Amino acid sequence: MKNLLTAVLLSAAGLAHAAPPASPPSSPIYGVTLPEGYRKWQFIAPAHETPPLDELRVVVGNPVAMAAIEKNQLPFPDGTVLVKLAWKRVQSTESPAAYVPGAASTVQVMVKDSKKYASTGGWGFGRFINGQPADLAQHQTCWACHQALVKNHDFVFTRLAP
Repeated sequence: MKNLLTAVLLSAAGLAHAAPPASPPSSPIYGVTLPEGYRKWQFIAPAHETPPLDELRVVVGNPVAMAAIEKNQLPFPDGTVLVKLAWKRVQSTESPAAYVPGAASTVQVMVKDSKKYASTGGWGFGRFINGQPADLAQHQTCWACHQALVKNHDFVFTRLAP
């Protein structure tokens, strides 16, 4: 009787045949997803990537990241999340001397979890194009680049802009 009552109530609420919510797309290798609300996070620094990428980039951080960055805390604590938004660089139509963001190219995510990502310096990586994870080959390059170039800064390129 209890199961019948539950089924009737769920049906009345329109939930009887509702599919469970879909999991957000996650990166291969690391399982990193796009963090909810990341576009409202605090600004850390801009960057310009030269050709062939020719991109404008902005890095933002969650509250854990911001607290660590403001204190120059290394290594970053677990729970740190950094997000890099990238756009193709285009010349401004209003000011010929200026370049502005054009088409969005990628959103890149770093998540600090020293246990889960122990084999990659405590960091998990995600690279997304139009909200979907980039392919496996692109994710296979993340750790090698960070390990080779920024080992002395907890594998993070970004510094707080003055």
